[in-house]
Amino acid sequence: MRVRCVGAVVVDDDGRLLVVRRGRPPGKGLWSLPGGRVEPGESDATAVMRELREETGLGVTVGRLVGTVDRPGPGGVTYDIRDYAATVADGDLRPGDDADDARWVTPAGLRALATTPGLLDALTEWSVMTRSDRFGG
Repeated sequence: MRVRCVGAVVVDDDGRLLVVRRGRPPGKGLWSLPGGRVEPGESDATAVMRELREETGLGVTVGRLVGTVDRPGPGGVTYDIRDYAATVADGDLRPGDDADDARWVTPAGLRALATTPGLLDALTEWSVMTRSDRFGG
């Protein structure tokens, strides 16, 4: 079974990436992009906005599709994840819903965290993360 999910690549004016620490499986305790399942009848953009508000307290404007990945889940589920560029429109950063923590990180800061499998590779492949000290959005 395939489960459609979305995530957000949000880079602030200081070139830092928004990440959350998962509070529930899959990936409990690991850092990743904020996001989650698309609910029935929901567009990807609406799901991104809802998930970001729930997990980070931030309202966002959703932009272009940055990349897609498939990740295995429990019981033979495959998560079909579509990550979109987004910019902060309003709100104050605070973890919520299934996120234990939320923060802005530099590339070096992200490399120092325990991240979900494949996150660093995907960000590099999509040219979001380079060897520089800033993220590109």
